[in-house]
Parts: sequence; structure tokens; C-alpha cells
Amino acid sequence: MTRDTGSAAPSDEGGGVAQRAEKLKALKEHYGNPFHVARFDKQHAAAALQERFAGLPAGQKSDVTAKVAGRVMAVRNSGMFLDLLDDSGRIQVFHNLKEADEARLRLLKLLDLGDIVGVEGVVRRTPRGELTLDAADLVVLAKALENPPEKYHGLKDVDFRYRHREQDLVANEKSRATLRARSRIISGLRRALDDRGFLEVETPVLHNLAGGALARPFATHHNALDIRLYLRIATELHLKRLVIGGLCEKVYEIGRIFRNEGVSPKHNPEFTSVEIYQAWVDFEAMIEITESLMAEACRAVHGETRALFGGVAMDFTPPFRRVSMLDLIQEHTGTDFGQFKEIKAARAEAEKLRVPLERHMNWGQIVEAVFAHAVEGKLVQPVHVTDLPKDTSPLAKAWPERPDIAQRFETYVNGWEIANGFSELNDPEEQRRIFEGQAAQKSAGFAEAHPVDEEFLKALSFGMPPMGGLGVGIDRLVMLITDSPSIREVIAFPTLRPMT
Repeated sequence: MTRDTGSAAPSDEGGGVAQRAEKLKALKEHYGNPFHVARFDKQHAAAALQERFAGLPAGQKSDVTAKVAGRVMAVRNSGMFLDLLDDSGRIQVFHNLKEADEARLRLLKLLDLGDIVGVEGVVRRTPRGELTLDAADLVVLAKALENPPEKYHGLKDVDFRYRHREQDLVANEKSRATLRARSRIISGLRRALDDRGFLEVETPVLHNLAGGALARPFATHHNALDIRLYLRIATELHLKRLVIGGLCEKVYEIGRIFRNEGVSPKHNPEFTSVEIYQAWVDFEAMIEITESLMAEACRAVHGETRALFGGVAMDFTPPFRRVSMLDLIQEHTGTDFGQFKEIKAARAEAEKLRVPLERHMNWGQIVEAVFAHAVEGKLVQPVHVTDLPKDTSPLAKAWPERPDIAQRFETYVNGWEIANGFSELNDPEEQRRIFEGQAAQKSAGFAEAHPVDEEFLKALSFGMPPMGGLGVGIDRLVMLITDSPSIREVIAFPTLRPMT
């Protein structure tokens, strides 16, 4: 029941910060401190009520009393009508001001947009067709002391939205739908892998060496051990060690990856990937898993294997097209880089195509630079780009008859790399030679080169079975499936420069 202990503070329709503080003071004085309320017996969700009473005719009242709770999104006619938002949707609340006692009228004057309230009342549908609760009781559960952005009529400031995601989620249904879809996608991926007999595991975030990918790491310092540590740039090497140890022949990890690189609409310094490793298979099995997971992710949101992105229909129905990187480059440029294996010749051909190159690049890096410049952005529908250069695949097996080409693929959609998989290199001596070559490249200026990881080499020397490995970028996959043009839309709290 409403508790009135005196007169209420004057109403402030604008709900400014100072006025909100005064209203809180009045609430504490006359109705009790709302922040002392530890619980509310919410029994109904807005969407569930909308569904349950979808057939209730206009102007009719039910015999059901509901208890709802949520955020005040609109106050109309001095509190006669309130719109409440919970995590399922909106519902209207009605107060009969003619019959309300003074305590209720005064309480309504202390409400502002953004306040958290609980309401109990009978469900009815207004003559205009709006499902409504006739409020018998209302309790303030938390007072919003900050003004809502644009009174919740659509928060447009992109920078503000990302910095204050809590307000963005309240104001924008699209943001709520996108992040909920992300959760369903991750659940779908996990379910699909579990059903295939994979074991979900966890590996360290802090590494002594940043390995498993060609990327720049974030560095930190552990005070007690007095050692330099790196945030992981991949989960690959530890996952392989678990398979080597016989924990399971099929393992995966869904987790955060950290790379100290630039930001763009499709890059965030921390992102989420799923990495998958299976013994006794090669990259062909990883291609099949990639197609299965992408199709499942799309079904988890849309119920089918097609999704619109930027008005273009993306079809994730397996099987995807497969084509080698060299064939794609020749298809789009007319140049067969397979005929130019000498670095000097490859560089000359790339420069004819106006491809920007760095001094330290080897043949494989030149080929991938040409691919990125001339081909990548044209790969709209899902496609597996196969047979990547061995130079850029330090952890992958080469084809025995083509030692410069790796048994590797990358999956592209909308011009973006979404997945990367290969037949894993399990020869410790060859792996050492490759690591040492990478170290030489690092000394020559290639900052992303792979370090010599002695712990991994020792594990590899213990004996690793033939294995297929796969990494899928979850954030980009979510972008495609939810029609989100920026990675910041699909990460709840993206990395931003601090406000100055």
C-alpha cells in the first residue's frame, strides 16, 4: 500500500537533475527511501501479458490481477498513464485520477522518466485497444537521478550510445535485439559443438609469450612474480596441448581475444572467437564444421540459413564455394602469382597492380597483400578461400607436393574474413625452423611475427596426432546475421578512447 506521511514536493515536468534530487528527498521523507526496497514480487512480464491477452476485446476488463515492474518510459496526463519497459517489452499503466487518494496523486507527481517502479493492477484493454493495467498499487523501487537521453525517444548520438550502453539499451530496441541475438548465436554454436562430441575447455588469458597468431599483443606486468605477461592473441597453442595430453580428441573454447592493433568498423582490440581442434582429421573437416556452425548461427536468429545485410541477402546454406587464393587473384587481376615465386618478381607484379607493400615482405605476404587489395572486398557470398601461402601460415601443414602452399582456408562473407582453419603442423623440427624464421622476420621489422615458443615445441615433441583446427570470429558473424554495420554494435562495451 502507498504510505503518505505528508505533503509532496512540487512537480517538475522537465525532470532536471536538481529537481530529481528534490523529488528523491521528498520520496524519502514522505513515502520511504526507495533504495531501501530490497525486492519486489514481480509475477508477470510485459510481453507475456501482451501475448496472453492478445484476444481481449477493446473496452473489456479481465479478471486477472498482474504484478509488473520496469522503467518508466512515458508519463502522460499528470500520471494518468505510464508506459513501463521491462526486459520483454512495454505495457501501459492507468491511474484513475478522479478516484485516487491524495497519497497516490502526490506520489505520481514525484515520478520522472527513467524511474524504476513496481505496479499491481487488473488487466484490461482500453477502448482504443491498448493493453493496460488499472493500477491498484504502485511502489517506487529506484529513483533515476540522471536525465534520460532525448526522453528515450530514440538515442542517436553514436559515441554516447557506446559509452553509456545502459541508456542505449533502454532507448533502442534494435540494440537490445542485437545483443540478445548475439547470445542466441553463441548458445547455438555451443550446442552444435556439444552435439558433435566436442569438450568445452578454458585456457589462460595471460601468456608468457603471445603465440598462436600473427598479431601484436597487449603487455602487462605481474608484480608478485616480477615477470612480463601478454594478453592472449589466440587460444590455439594451449588447446593443442590439451589434445596432445589426451584430455579429449575434440576440444573448443569460446573466449575473448586481445590484439593491440587498430580499430575500424570490423576491428575491436578485444573480440570473441571460438577455436576448435579435432584429432585425426584435416582442414576438410574444418570446412564442413565452419559451414555447419554458420548455418546454425543464422538459424538461431532467423529460423533459416539466409539473412539480410545492408539489403543484400546472405545465403549460409552449405556447401559454400571453394576456390584457391591464387586462382581468385588471377580471376580478378589476370596475374598468376604462381608463376612469380621469386620475391623480386612477385613484388614487381604487385606494384604494377598498385598494391602497397612493406620492405620486409616475403612471397606469401606479397600474395596476401594483393589478395586483400584486389579480391577480398568482392567476396560477398560465403566462400572458402583455400591454399594460402605457407609463408603466412606458420602453424599449418604444407602440401607435400607444394611446400610453398598451406593446407589452409579462410572463409569470407561480405568481404570479411570470418573463419580460418587448417591442417595443423605436428612436426616439431619443422615447427622450430618456422619459428626461428619468424623470429628473424621480427628482427627485420615484422612486428606481428610469431615468437619461438619453447613450451609449445616441447609439447609438440611429446607427440601430437594429425589434427584439424579452426577459428571463427563471432563478432563479425553476429554483425552479418543481425545486419549491424559496425562491430561496436554487437559488443556490449566496445573499446573507446577516454573522454578528456
